[in-house]
Amino acid sequence: MEFIKDLFKFMAERKKWWLTPIIILLLLLGLLIVIGGGSAFAPFIYTLF
Repeated sequence: MEFIKDLFKFMAERKKWWLTPIIILLLLLGLLIVIGGGSAFAPFIYTLF
């Protein structure tokens, strides 16, 4: 959790708020890969790409 706090402190100090959508998108993509790797929904997720 400290990494997330440091990341938000960095973005607040340096006014890098444009990084927020990129980080959220990467987290969602990672979550999709983790869920798609070992579930019954894997064939449906793979058809999206």
